[in-house]
Amino acid sequence: MHLNPYGEYAVLLAASLANDWPDDRAGIEERTIERGMTMRFPVASDDHAQTRAVIDDWLRVVDESDPAARAAMLNAQMAAVAAFPRLTDHDGEGWHLHYRDSDEALPRVLAAVISVGTSLHLVTRGMDRLGRCASEPCDRVVVDVTRNGRQRYCSVRCANRAAVRRHRARG
Repeated sequence: MHLNPYGEYAVLLAASLANDWPDDRAGIEERTIERGMTMRFPVASDDHAQTRAVIDDWLRVVDESDPAARAAMLNAQMAAVAAFPRLTDHDGEGWHLHYRDSDEALPRVLAAVISVGTSLHLVTRGMDRLGRCASEPCDRVVVDVTRNGRQRYCSVRCANRAAVRRHRARG
């Protein structure tokens, strides 16, 4: 058995959805598969809108700089989707632990996975390892997974743009 901690991949999935919102439900499910979730979910007519609400709620955590307030938000998000952890063996993954009920709808599963994953990411990497790109006017989400904990830009392009601005400001 392995423990599925939902950490890095879940927070990177949330950032991916926030930074590049899919046009429809199929795009959301495709992104979850690209990011490592193998399960398929029953289709509901409001999945796209409800998943957007999950991401918007998560973005409040991203934008909160106070660690205590950030923790309170995540605790509330996890409480809203609380379920008994359960062992499962699906899709050839082997036995592992889920932090949610079986047969849940896509938005509720993502709410559970993202809130637990973000919490694990922040407590293992640091409460400041999630934010917005430091390059103006970019507002993309940055999930810092670097060894030194200093990632402030969403891409090399934004980092270079900021460096050029600093260089020009000195001259």
